[in-house]
Amino acid sequence: MNILTLLVVIPVLTIVGILFTKDLKGARVASAIGMSIQLIVTAVLLFMYLGARQSGDMHEMLFTADYTWFKSLNIHYNIGVDGIAVAMLCLTSIVVFAGIFASWEMEYLSREFFISLILLATGVYGFFISLDLFTMFLFYEVAVIPMYLLIGIWGSGPKEASAMKLTLMLMGGSALLMVGIFGIYFNSAPDGGPLTFNIMEIAKIQIPVKAQMFFFPFTFVGFGILGALFPFHTWSPDGHASAPTAVSMLHAGVLMKLGGYGCFRVAMFLMPQAAQEMAWIFIILTSISVVYGAFGAIWQKDLKFINAYSSVSHCGLVIFALLMMNQTAMDGAILQMISHGLMTALFFALIGMIYGRTHTRNVMEMGGLMKVIPFLSVVYMIAGFASLGLPGLSGFVAEMTVFVGAFQHQDMFHRVVTVIACSSIVITAVYILRVVGLMLLGPIKDPHHEHLEDARWYEKLSTVTLVVSVAAIGIAPLWLSDVILSSLKPIVDKLAAAIPF
Repeated sequence: MNILTLLVVIPVLTIVGILFTKDLKGARVASAIGMSIQLIVTAVLLFMYLGARQSGDMHEMLFTADYTWFKSLNIHYNIGVDGIAVAMLCLTSIVVFAGIFASWEMEYLSREFFISLILLATGVYGFFISLDLFTMFLFYEVAVIPMYLLIGIWGSGPKEASAMKLTLMLMGGSALLMVGIFGIYFNSAPDGGPLTFNIMEIAKIQIPVKAQMFFFPFTFVGFGILGALFPFHTWSPDGHASAPTAVSMLHAGVLMKLGGYGCFRVAMFLMPQAAQEMAWIFIILTSISVVYGAFGAIWQKDLKFINAYSSVSHCGLVIFALLMMNQTAMDGAILQMISHGLMTALFFALIGMIYGRTHTRNVMEMGGLMKVIPFLSVVYMIAGFASLGLPGLSGFVAEMTVFVGAFQHQDMFHRVVTVIACSSIVITAVYILRVVGLMLLGPIKDPHHEHLEDARWYEKLSTVTLVVSVAAIGIAPLWLSDVILSSLKPIVDKLAAAIPF
């Protein structure tokens, strides 16, 4: 069996295994075993990919497989990965593994919860390995739809309203995306011949310019909605705040990355002339996302809302960097996706663990937690420092690469918007340090917090996995950057060769 297909089969088999369990213990053990195997297989894939590159295999996509699904429309189960997709698969496996252990005490409908969570992950894996637009869209929907159940059933606060708002917004994005994908499909053979959904085949031809100009906004905005593109971001804070811990981890850490990945893999790669022509519009919108999200986080008192608005800012930085269309900035965009995925998953895991002990997410009601739960407090500080870009952690590497790449543009417009985006670093430092000071330091405000229990073994396993990943990228980023750069070259070259009109 192709190793990429295995990444889809393992979660499905895990779901089947959970169906045969009878209680919480069986469900979480089956989930942990399945996702541990998935993490190992992903690590094997990474080493296989690095080995293939070292041996001189310079194909754009490796480990490919192609099976016809629906012959009359030329729909294929066509899969393959490059360095970017491998990096995103590794991110997904780490976050899902950590999310299982962060949900270790989920007692209410535990089997159904773990099944829905792993089904979401299955869609994400399938999305990242797909080279057929129709198959990619199918897995995209598999990843998005379980969010309604996960928030509406196991969430907190106004969970039904938040689940409905999230679902309607993302389904609206899916409708736009469907128009864009079919527009690409029906213009995939301008000189005659069979129409195709194959991304690599479509990239070899030039879609007519008028078709690009019409369908690019549908495709880019369709994916951008999931990436919290302003002004379509409003679903994100409500969805994050109401979701249970592991769902928030996967939602912000992995699911939102589908948006950024689709923007450059589909919209920009297949319609480069339209991307060059319309980039300035979306650069302005993403600049607003970056600064607005950071300012929004400052005014929040709820820990989940703080991290949710922070995610809007950091994900805005991803699309901002992609639109710079040079190799350095786009390398930074991929690094930012991975860095943000790890550190925001860590944030949401910690917020869930702290809330489970203090029964509040209001930072004004907490204080002095460093004295009673030192392990969780120190890990929270590490996550905060990664978010504000402390050297030695992944956030610094990603953001510096983004801004260096953005400053390579010599024109005034790009320089001005880059300076505006850079201001988010200062704003981020303000709200991170404010939260750390109010929540972790100083005297204990609530007497009920004086005898809290620190992290249990499964909580330590979840958080340490993410901390090690964040530190590994921050300390030794070059190997990951090199893998990304080699896979970015075809996309950057195609964008550079596209002459705007």
